[in-house]
Amino acid sequence: MTVSLKGDQDLALMKAMHGKSAEEKNAFFAMLKKDNAAHREITNEYVRRWRAEKGTDATTDEARTERKSEYMGVVNNYYDLVTDFYEEAWAQSFHFCRFSVGEPFLQALARHEHYLAYKLGIKQSMEVLDVGCGVGGPAREIARFTGCEVVGINNNGYQIARAIRHTEKAGLAKQVSFFKGDFMHLDFPDSSFDAVYVLEATVHAPSLEKVYEQIFRVLKPGGRFGVYEWVMTDRFDESNPKHRAIRLGIERGNGIVNMRTQDEAAEALQAAGFLLEHEEDLATRPDPVPWYYPIAGEMRHARNLWDLLTVLRMTKFGRGAMGYLLWTLESLRLAPSGTSETASELADGADYLVEGGKLGLFTPMYFMIGRKPEA
Repeated sequence: MTVSLKGDQDLALMKAMHGKSAEEKNAFFAMLKKDNAAHREITNEYVRRWRAEKGTDATTDEARTERKSEYMGVVNNYYDLVTDFYEEAWAQSFHFCRFSVGEPFLQALARHEHYLAYKLGIKQSMEVLDVGCGVGGPAREIARFTGCEVVGINNNGYQIARAIRHTEKAGLAKQVSFFKGDFMHLDFPDSSFDAVYVLEATVHAPSLEKVYEQIFRVLKPGGRFGVYEWVMTDRFDESNPKHRAIRLGIERGNGIVNMRTQDEAAEALQAAGFLLEHEEDLATRPDPVPWYYPIAGEMRHARNLWDLLTVLRMTKFGRGAMGYLLWTLESLRLAPSGTSETASELADGADYLVEGGKLGLFTPMYFMIGRKPEA
């Protein structure tokens, strides 16, 4: 297993806020074990980055450029705060997916990962890079499904620590490894990997072209890169204030500094040197169950207890109950300060995701496959 925790400041912050919570089996209890002062400081810092000065518009290019210059802080603050929430509600695969009628939530997540591996032609003995690996759910699933070896890269130290723990518990430490680093500057030699994939992670990059260039460099000639990218669709109108507000709401609720359009994403992939072999918005397929049903609180699509609990959290009743519980735990000093505020930020972000999805302005699954030309 390859592990690198670079930077004394980053490591010190991770230890100060998270302590030994990365070792906690239950994500909800891990959330309660954060350092109070550090959690409050990081919450304040994250919220500060999204507050426009009085009389200014937070959706302007100037405001977006300023946040883009701070992308590393925005993304790390976000995942320091929300990772345990994600695990509690979404298991270990932090992405959306398509659903079939009667398909359980966790099964649909795995199918989405299998489809990506299938389209990339990932096979046993391949060396594969997972860019923005989260806590390693997709890496483990794709390794099991194909027999390949996966290296996951992520710049958030807490997520790397959780990924290592989950992988060791799954008995996959010899097949799946993790590296802490910035995907804007991949610390791997040229032509290192047979295939590279991304599940909804490079949306956090300040420049899609630059991160795709890094992926192009470390991919072997003839290899394929597949990505489920978060983008605004062709229906998005930059001049429409409502559209800009929806984009800002999605960005703020999900730690994104500069979400691009689908045309810009395709152009960036090709500008990085890839031959674009496939592009499709999977959200436009005529599925009877929408991709956003779990966060919309649509109970009718739940198929088992896990589904029911996942959806229930996003109903008006579920949000209110969770907010009151977290506020009570904070008041009793059983949860770190800022926990309920983080939950509120996530809930607001979910509302904007649903609105963007229903209006067709946003998709979390703009699927592209690029091939690196043979040398």
